[in-house]
Amino acid sequence: MKQQTLAMSADQGAGFEQYRRPTRRDAFLGTMDQIVPWQELCSVIEPHYPKAGNGRPPIGLERMLRMYFVQHWFNLADEACEEALLDSAALRRFVGIDLGRERVPDGTTLLKFRRKLEANKLGEALFAKVGEVLQAQGMKVGTGTIVDATIIAAPSSTKNADKTRDPEMHQTRKGQQWYFGMKMHIGVDSQTGLTHSAMVTPANVHDKHPLPDLLHGNEQRVYGDSAYASQKAQIESKAQQAKDFTNQRTRKGGVVDEVERGKNRNKSRIRARVEHVFAVVKRLWGFNKVRYRGLAKNATRAFVALGLANIYLARARLAA
Repeated sequence: MKQQTLAMSADQGAGFEQYRRPTRRDAFLGTMDQIVPWQELCSVIEPHYPKAGNGRPPIGLERMLRMYFVQHWFNLADEACEEALLDSAALRRFVGIDLGRERVPDGTTLLKFRRKLEANKLGEALFAKVGEVLQAQGMKVGTGTIVDATIIAAPSSTKNADKTRDPEMHQTRKGQQWYFGMKMHIGVDSQTGLTHSAMVTPANVHDKHPLPDLLHGNEQRVYGDSAYASQKAQIESKAQQAKDFTNQRTRKGGVVDEVERGKNRNKSRIRARVEHVFAVVKRLWGFNKVRYRGLAKNATRAFVALGLANIYLARARLAA
């Protein structure tokens, strides 16, 4: 163990800040430090990570992964993440940086790391690895799946160098409101509330089209909102034994079917669990707008965010 410098001792408040108490950020980072399977996740990236050679030695893989996760949790751009590490002692402790010995990795280093993940589609691999770890901990995928989709907004302005909007994003109408961006489709286990499948499409793709890709095939029940109504054939194409428990339309010929409405209400008590995932990813971590141009880059961010959301939602069971 290396001897601590004065800078690190000051960061930890060892005798310097006797009235300091842990903040919610300290508690969150402490919990994630304990429950994130760092070794397993690093093993996914390690074959693609630069090795030490004759040139400048690369920054430690786990340190870069921790910095990358901080970027997700606090919705930070590359340079903003660098500045946050310089500003926050709690973040430096989590990443493992001692300013008395070393510099904070700059935004360009984080940019190159992120692009390496995107080029090798490691976002999907990290999401899959998290699923394997959670299943090994006893959180098995059950026989019920909840499907849903949410819109991630993209800038619609053409005031940029190309004078155009992102060609891979599209607009769609929800109710009386128009949106421009992409859609994140997910399949969530009805028992654990954890995401087991995901897909990213332009916003103009209807929710029902990716439905078979969100099922694992062993379902007995499939839940969804009214956007998935009357899709029994699509469900059976992937899961032959599954029963359609999606919400059905209740207004027929201008008359509300109260019986069907009551059934929908009962189904929605289970279907609501999918909203917990969106609440973490979009509201808690700020992924309600895209940060990059193109679907591929934002898909990598979406898969990593969903994997981290699974860990966060299962934090009590993992800590136990």
